[in-house]
Amino acid sequence: MTEPAQSPAGAIQGQDPNVVYALGSSPGESARLQRQADELADDSAALLDRVGLRPGQSVIDLGCGPRGILDILAERVSPAGRVVGLDADPAHTAMAAEFATRRGLSGVEIITADARNTGLATGSFDLVHARTLLINLPDPAGVAAEMMRLARPGGWVASMESDIEYARCYPPHPAFDRLCEIFTVSFRRNGADPWIGRRVPELFRQAGLDDVQVEARVQMYPLGNSRRTIRLDLVRSIRSHVLEMGVASAAELDELDTAARAHLEEPHTVVISGLLFLTWGRKPENLSVLSCFSGDFSAPKSRSRARLRHASIPLARYVLLSRLWSGARSPPRRPWPVRMPERSKTAAIEHLN
Repeated sequence: MTEPAQSPAGAIQGQDPNVVYALGSSPGESARLQRQADELADDSAALLDRVGLRPGQSVIDLGCGPRGILDILAERVSPAGRVVGLDADPAHTAMAAEFATRRGLSGVEIITADARNTGLATGSFDLVHARTLLINLPDPAGVAAEMMRLARPGGWVASMESDIEYARCYPPHPAFDRLCEIFTVSFRRNGADPWIGRRVPELFRQAGLDDVQVEARVQMYPLGNSRRTIRLDLVRSIRSHVLEMGVASAAELDELDTAARAHLEEPHTVVISGLLFLTWGRKPENLSVLSCFSGDFSAPKSRSRARLRHASIPLARYVLLSRLWSGARSPPRRPWPVRMPERSKTAAIEHLN
């Protein structure tokens, strides 16, 4: 395992990961991501089952953080498979490289680059995967388009994203409700969407994926599971931003955190952290033919361009396949007959006379 490389076109020189990743970059957040890898392992395995990842295939984990699902992917595609882990934070890619080395994962490469513009070759992977990445970025449509571009024709794009609207505890507690409110306001400061989970199927379809399917899972964890307090832990991760925005004071955050954790430690308290949306779709096989006519399907510069480009794909596909099927060029179009109004006809006759 080598040191993490940096994708030339997807380089992020001088860019602060906190500007892109809504939860920021801190030792506490890195530790939380390490725990998350174990906590969501079963859900990640279920998502991989849906797309049928096989030995010898190539896969990329976008936004892998300090670990992601690199070990699960390496196990699925070995032997002779290829796994690429990509993240925008150099600190996280260094941790991911160290993790792969420590675990002895073969065929794993770590890259430091922007998930919105990776700079990697089009159609490079059998599976393009992301977990809790779209929820943290201000341009999820751009990332979905880049995921589509990276997948080979017939390959899969898969994502696991949260939707926090249904974060609840029962009996209800004002401290928990207030912390959920603080998180929502602060988390959205850079344009991130805490309710992205429900939108992913639509984003995948807009990116041009076919056979898009979705499955929702309730995040509900028993006493002793660290994800039982995930809402509170996430507020801790963005504490500096909460204070900077003036959403709450340090004293209020400390008081709320203490009260809410005490409530969640009660064995009879029911806690729902939100929903997890598992979404997957396939890149159409015939896009490789279309690319000869329309050029490279690169990541869009804006959402409007993404909608325009992908909206034209079905029509172009129909015209192309129709011509290929007939084996001949389309006949020249006949001009439509011009109907002249009666008043114009009279004027024309008088002019000729």
